[in-house]
Amino acid sequence: MSMPTPEERPGEAFTEAAAEAVQTSVMAFRLVMAIADAVRRQQQKKAGKEGELPDAEKAAAEASEEVKKFLPDDIATALLEGADWPQLAQQLMALKAAGVDLETMLPRVGEITVDVRDQVAANAEKVKREGTEEWAKALRETLPAGPVREAILSSPAWPEMARTMATMNERGVDVRALLAAANEEGVGVDQAVAKVLAAGEAPTTSRDAKLSYGPLTTGLDIPKDLDLGDRERALRQLSIAPSENAKFTRMVREALPGAEREADLLVTSRQWPLIAARMADMESKSQPVAEYLTRLSKDTSWQEGPQSQMGRRLVQAANDALRKPVGAPPGESRVKVNTAAARSTSPSVGPTKAAKAAAPVEAGVASHRTSGPATRGKVK
Repeated sequence: MSMPTPEERPGEAFTEAAAEAVQTSVMAFRLVMAIADAVRRQQQKKAGKEGELPDAEKAAAEASEEVKKFLPDDIATALLEGADWPQLAQQLMALKAAGVDLETMLPRVGEITVDVRDQVAANAEKVKREGTEEWAKALRETLPAGPVREAILSSPAWPEMARTMATMNERGVDVRALLAAANEEGVGVDQAVAKVLAAGEAPTTSRDAKLSYGPLTTGLDIPKDLDLGDRERALRQLSIAPSENAKFTRMVREALPGAEREADLLVTSRQWPLIAARMADMESKSQPVAEYLTRLSKDTSWQEGPQSQMGRRLVQAANDALRKPVGAPPGESRVKVNTAAARSTSPSVGPTKAAKAAAPVEAGVASHRTSGPATRGKVK
């Protein structure tokens, strides 16, 4: 049998998730029946009238009609096809013989099983939607920005890779150490292939990367070939999962109530991936991102100026709001930047001059992270 392609797996996963939801609802039905049967036995035992269970074959025939009448088709079918259906049917008929009104009880039990089924299905959908977010975050924190990290996130097999990482993590494997080791191998592969393709030179710094150096990228891990012209690729390069991007977009809109147009200007701006990367970095450090963003509605100086430059001002204001120290006075919304350090990364300054011009970064402003192969970690 051939291995299913990544394109085939989503439908397969959906079917498996639906089946798991129904089976879990059947488990809930069994549990409720077991509790009800235990109560019946206890009451009859106290009265000294505990009787034998009805005939299994006869009970199965009678109970099947009751179950089909009051339970959803998928759950009823799963129950009737289960190996333990005869025993469940005996419990149901014993309850009926003991005076329990199944026409009242079964609809209520049906509601319980439907609720369980829907909870499991919703959780499966959530995992499907957000399941890769945790591991995109792990990549961002473990691997330096560069070709290996981008290749992983842009691969059609990425969802399957994320599921594999989750499974290995559940089994006690140090996935981050494994990723660090794999990164070193990946860098070697990248260099070898590049050499064969006669493109083995280190990638030159892109215009976007050069122009972004400064307050927007201080302390962040930015790839040398950053491409802000391609939104999806830029988010991949910065290891921002689609679900994270959607969450950060929602947070901005919630921070600017009544200013939907302005919020949209920010999240559709060319520099948005860098703002999202800042938010992701803060979340990884357990910083209250939403609280920082409320500064946008408290200090509205970004509204002043030409309408055509509103998007640019919002990007700067959002970055300032996220970087401003907690407790700083409203008037100090702009983060100070060392001008010598900024000149050292300017595209108009040559490498030699830049090195001479570089000065220590001021306190409170972290230096840019540099990309390079991660040290090999020991895999448990």
